[in-house]
Amino acid sequence: EKSNIYNMSGHNKWSTIKRKKGALDAKRSKIFSKIIKDITIAVKESGADPEHNPRLRLSIANAKGASMPKETIQRAINKGADKDAATLIETTYEGKGPQGIAIFVEATTDNIQRTVSNIRAYFNKHGGEMVKNGSLNYLFERKGVFVVPLGDMNADEFEMEVIDAGAEDVLLEEGLVNITTAMDDFGNMMKKLEQLKVEPESASLQRIPKTTETLDIESARKVLKLVDIIEDDEDVQTVYHNLTLTDEMMESL
Repeated sequence: EKSNIYNMSGHNKWSTIKRKKGALDAKRSKIFSKIIKDITIAVKESGADPEHNPRLRLSIANAKGASMPKETIQRAINKGADKDAATLIETTYEGKGPQGIAIFVEATTDNIQRTVSNIRAYFNKHGGEMVKNGSLNYLFERKGVFVVPLGDMNADEFEMEVIDAGAEDVLLEEGLVNITTAMDDFGNMMKKLEQLKVEPESASLQRIPKTTETLDIESARKVLKLVDIIEDDEDVQTVYHNLTLTDEMMESL
């Protein structure tokens, strides 16, 4: 089933992202609330006109990719334009999970005190601890990550086009093309997809672990439980970790 059309780094970075996407699809309302926050912040930063606001354009594309209703998108834009709405702050937290697994949390909140005390409590309660911001940064690389439906495009021709725009990894799986770029090429890839008139299902900057740690099933279970609990917090946008997720492990979990 998997045709790995092009993989410069020689290993599949996608396993973690792909499975997480599967898990996230089950949490539809969570996805919506994340995108609504993204739209609201984008509007507060640079106005309600997507033509002149690349971040808003991207958030709207992600909203469409997640099949968010038009009225929900419009409400989020209006909320961002409302001068009296609560100010949202973007923030990150770092921590170690069970067995020292690195966990990186991105959050968007209107109350930093609440968020930080919640996240600290999750770590403490589940065999981990928060660490000073910046101490785990070096373990992750920020990458552009695009998921694009192949549709009736020719896979080889499309691959050549995206490599031309800076794709480092191109992986075709179940009719979706997963593209990874360096952070600096994120904008070029967005432009290239617009030129090709291709709507990505999702496009985001993600923190990809440079290397991953392998644990026994029991320890891995504990780490993923902590990740799930953090991810369920309404202020949390995304959680990254450097645990290896093998097929065997996912099956047994």
